[in-house]
Amino acid sequence: MPQQRQLPVPPNWWLCHTEVVHVSNFIVRLSTLAACAGALAVAAPAVAQDEAGFQAYLPQLRAQAIREGVRPATVDSVLPTLTYNARVVELDRGQPGNPQSTRIPPFAPYKARHVDAARIGRGQKAYAANRAKLSRVEATTGVPESIMVAIWGHETNYGSYTGNFDLLRSLATLAYEGRRRQLFAGEFVATLKIMDRGIPRETLKGSWAGATGNPQFLPSMYLRLAVDGDGDGRVDIWNSQADTLASIGNYLLNAGWRAGQPWGFAVSVPASFDRATLTNRLVSPRCPRVFERHSNWRTMAEWRAAGIVPQGRSWPADDVLATLMEPDGPGQTAYLLTSNYRVILDYNCSNFYALSVGLLADAVER
Repeated sequence: MPQQRQLPVPPNWWLCHTEVVHVSNFIVRLSTLAACAGALAVAAPAVAQDEAGFQAYLPQLRAQAIREGVRPATVDSVLPTLTYNARVVELDRGQPGNPQSTRIPPFAPYKARHVDAARIGRGQKAYAANRAKLSRVEATTGVPESIMVAIWGHETNYGSYTGNFDLLRSLATLAYEGRRRQLFAGEFVATLKIMDRGIPRETLKGSWAGATGNPQFLPSMYLRLAVDGDGDGRVDIWNSQADTLASIGNYLLNAGWRAGQPWGFAVSVPASFDRATLTNRLVSPRCPRVFERHSNWRTMAEWRAAGIVPQGRSWPADDVLATLMEPDGPGQTAYLLTSNYRVILDYNCSNFYALSVGLLADAVER
């Protein structure tokens, strides 16, 4: 753990300055000013102390990077430019701390925001503009063209916003903070390796947690699974749509995508359906709360015999396995989900995310 840590930065302390400067009609409540002054008084020494500790930690990152094969010149060009980023630490600490205590909201409002007319329209344009590229990737990976486009649309709205945090500064800060040091130190070193492959430092921007480029890959995932989709000899997931789509396809292939199977589809469940027989007694070691919402596995033939009815499509082959999920409860639209749905969950372990990707993909290719 870092040495000589002071109190953490008070939440939203930087907003105090904004409140003071942007006061309408010059009316400032003294209580607000006093509260801000107190917060800043605590925050300033804490940030200064964290900066000192951060700078003292950087030689450890340098040693790890060189030990793992990064060129010393690359490391030494980066480390002098790095400073502690208190905002990144605050965002990290603001993540949900106890998901078991959080009530799961309904899916319908999420779907309305993420599978909306604007995103569908942009997806259809991206789909039409990239058919030649997409068909090549689908032929190689078996991943449907529309699924690749839908993930691109969900991750960065088709490249319109990929994040503006300096990856190296963010990852070094999170490694220093210490709660997940091994993870973030490894991603920091992976980012340096990307620089060694010829990607300039100014390109390496993304989310506060280190996801980068159009597909929002972590740096280690870029090194392992990003591919050159346009044959120019570079793997550029920041500027090349071909590389972006090919890399998404390669990721899903690596995660186990099965060609020829749907991700899933909407179904109607009869009112008389006996849900007591659906209990899934398996506990997933990854994202257990996500998977506990799925039923046990049955074949399509078994679901059909139980009275389940597809909405707007025919049945897949009888031997295809699927689980049932009712995200908004009995009486609402339910979904039969194949193993390819699990592959989408590997990209982002959220039922709402994976359902929205599948539904957006369906809408894009209509």
